[in-house]
Amino acid sequence: MNYRTEKAEGGPSLQLRGLRKAYADVQAVDGLDLEVARGECFGLLGPNGAGKTTTIEICEGLTAPDDGTVEVLGLNWRTGAGELRQRIGIQLQETQFPDKLTVEETLRLFRSFFKRGISVDKLIETAQLEEKRRSRVGGLSGGQKQRLAMACALVGDPELLFLDEPTTGLDPQARRHLWDLVDRLKQAGRTIILTTHYMEEAERLCDRVAIMDHGRVIALGTPQQLIATVGGEDIVEFAVGGGEPGGGHGAIDPALLTAIPGVQSHRVDAGLHQLSVSELHLAVPRIFAALTGQGLHLSEFRTHSATLEDVFVRLTGRNLRDE
Repeated sequence: MNYRTEKAEGGPSLQLRGLRKAYADVQAVDGLDLEVARGECFGLLGPNGAGKTTTIEICEGLTAPDDGTVEVLGLNWRTGAGELRQRIGIQLQETQFPDKLTVEETLRLFRSFFKRGISVDKLIETAQLEEKRRSRVGGLSGGQKQRLAMACALVGDPELLFLDEPTTGLDPQARRHLWDLVDRLKQAGRTIILTTHYMEEAERLCDRVAIMDHGRVIALGTPQQLIATVGGEDIVEFAVGGGEPGGGHGAIDPALLTAIPGVQSHRVDAGLHQLSVSELHLAVPRIFAALTGQGLHLSEFRTHSATLEDVFVRLTGRNLRDE
């Protein structure tokens, strides 16, 4: 792909200051400050209702804020809308294309909106849609439509790319192809703002991640920095029989678990105990011994390295895919 190779100079690609947006009595965005450096892949995560979609729509010029300032590539949407539309690319969470147009016709239509850009042939190759070039959009699968939407976002050879859940509906091979594409875009100096429900994707692609809830950023840093806030290197998850959770037979005193050397924290989610631990090889035998000493029977037990998903659940108490 004939990407622009020059690194953009100057200030940040995106700068938000005191951003606010309300709908009736709901404060969707509540005094948000955020800055994204040029050439950075920045992830914005949050549960539904956290305000991330409203924030992205304001950045894209689709929604006007009630208060605060928005600078995109050093411009604002009030005075620089025409130039900004030539310099950014957007893949919406759901893109509605005319069903009767073919893939090639759709890309030629989008290409006509830009003064400069990438050839239709190259876009079709990049999106792996060669066999669907002359197929009507209405007959494409969900994953194929996602790849077409990605190609349309790239058609103007953008400096700043907004990707809203770009790999939804893609199979693992196609998802990794898109990850490779995003890596190439980063190397070419693109700034990418990504929303995703795949924690592995955020860890793999993003230089920094912001987690939003209730219209505010509640955590910000590199994936490694955020994972370190969990308090341990690994997560131990287990369930016990006999009426867990709650009182009565089978109940566990949290103090029993947090007193175990190596256990950093404890929480219960839908009957599943989650422990953040260091030195897993030492902590696990101690956990087994403590539970056995209480006469408790394990019905489930597993471990995994701490991830962004663990950070998210610890901060918001909700799984990212919850409605």
